[in-house]
Amino acid sequence: MKDKFGRELIGGVCYQEFQKRNSPCNFCTNPIILKEMGKPYHWEYYNPTVNRHFMIMDRIIKWPDGRDVRFEIAKDITERKIAEEALQKAYSSLEEKVRERTAELEEACKALLENERRLSEAQKMAHIGIWDWDLITDEMYWSDETFRIAGCTPQKSGLPYHDILNLLHPEDRKCAGDNVKKALIGKSFEIDLRTIPVNGENLVVHVKGEAVFDENNRPRRLRGTVQDITENRRAEEKIKILADAVESSDDAIITVSLDGVITSWNKGAEQIYGYSAEECLGKSVSILEPDNRKEEIKYLIEKIKQKEKVQRFRTLRARKDGTIINSSITLSPIFDISGEPVAVSSIARDITERIRAEESLAKIEETRKKEIHHRIKNNLQVISSLLDLQAEKFHDKEVLRAFRESQNRVLSMSLIHEELYKGEGADTLDFSEYLQKLAKNLFQTYILRSKSLHLLMDLEESALFNMDTAIPLGIIVNELISNSLKHGFLEGEEGEIRIQLCREEKNCEAQESLFSLTISDNGRGIPEDIELENVESLGLKLVNILVTQLDGNMQLKREQGAEFRISFKVAERQ
Repeated sequence: MKDKFGRELIGGVCYQEFQKRNSPCNFCTNPIILKEMGKPYHWEYYNPTVNRHFMIMDRIIKWPDGRDVRFEIAKDITERKIAEEALQKAYSSLEEKVRERTAELEEACKALLENERRLSEAQKMAHIGIWDWDLITDEMYWSDETFRIAGCTPQKSGLPYHDILNLLHPEDRKCAGDNVKKALIGKSFEIDLRTIPVNGENLVVHVKGEAVFDENNRPRRLRGTVQDITENRRAEEKIKILADAVESSDDAIITVSLDGVITSWNKGAEQIYGYSAEECLGKSVSILEPDNRKEEIKYLIEKIKQKEKVQRFRTLRARKDGTIINSSITLSPIFDISGEPVAVSSIARDITERIRAEESLAKIEETRKKEIHHRIKNNLQVISSLLDLQAEKFHDKEVLRAFRESQNRVLSMSLIHEELYKGEGADTLDFSEYLQKLAKNLFQTYILRSKSLHLLMDLEESALFNMDTAIPLGIIVNELISNSLKHGFLEGEEGEIRIQLCREEKNCEAQESLFSLTISDNGRGIPEDIELENVESLGLKLVNILVTQLDGNMQLKREQGAEFRISFKVAERQ
């Protein structure tokens, strides 16, 4: 101890000598050994004063004089402690490394399993299986997808070679066997084979294989892949059928890039335009445009870029020999996998003969309609003449007036058919021009009363009405002007009769217009006690009926004469 603490310790107090303290240590073992009299107590202690570790044994012994004395043996174990600490650090480091390596192996195992899963999924999605045949042990390894293609449940080993041949179509077995023999002498193979029905379906498989040789150049294994290409083969057949249909079509079917370059050209296009495929491929599609249609295709392609379709667009196209033909064209966008247009598909048909036939039929139809109008006009004039002859047998003024009014009604209808017969179109007539002639005829009919009257007209230009509108309106105008001429003025009295036809509104979306027809005079007017709904006059009753027929409405103003304003809608062609 003298060596450890550097001085003699006999006679000193333990806590003062060993610990440099002024009071007993809080870890003092005296209470323990006093309690366990005679029994040793072992403990370890680190003394910071001398920076040493000790293994201590304490016990109570009887001193010769009868006193209980603390007996202590201390062994310096510092070197052992240092060795233990170093060993513990090494152990901890080793344990940490083991944990790290274990974690790495677990991650590698997870990655391997994930890669195997991904490979299996990839094989499944691509319909590709892996096979490996050990020629020494005759063991066959198949991946799960190979089993699926063969219609088998996955097992530890694949089917034997002769069972594999039995899965193939009888006509393909020899081909498979010959290629295996070639592989055994160093030639890899790649073939398509048909199977017998697997799950009720005949498959087409694409098989690749090669041999692996040892150092003595002897074949040890055959390995390769098998892919189910049934859907691919069906798609190829469909594409071939479609390509054959396109090539054999009488229509011109071509594809054009978005910048107007021709990329495909079928036999129909050769027949219609006169150019061979070699003459057109890679050329601008503008070679098909006549001079008066330049930039038209560029405009249509711009519509296609906006993902629009152009259907049955009628236009003109130029053949190789300069002949201009009528063509009906349908353009559709061709999309890439992201849904963006990358090219244009064009289907064109030569409709030159059809256009000529349509024009001939239209002329025939126009002639037929004109002939019908001409005959109706003549028949109405015959009716008017018969009324005139019949009127000669009567002398009663009222009867004669009734005959004359009937004649005027017939003539108003006859005049419409005459205008339709003379016009270029057979379906509509210029109603403003018709009104001028009708009013002139009426003034001539009532010449004695109309000498001092003035006719004023304000008529809408290009008011084209069909027969369903023109005939009722013509009769209405006939009745109202006749009424003014007969009852609005005294004989010899001066006055004015006005006719106004006006387009009030035009609805382009509904393709119809709202018109108003106003017939007025500054004569004596209509008495206040006469109501339009309850008039006795045949003419005004007829007017009411015809306004209703036109789905219109009529207003009467009695200020400064009489004014009839009729509003009605007319469907108009674009």
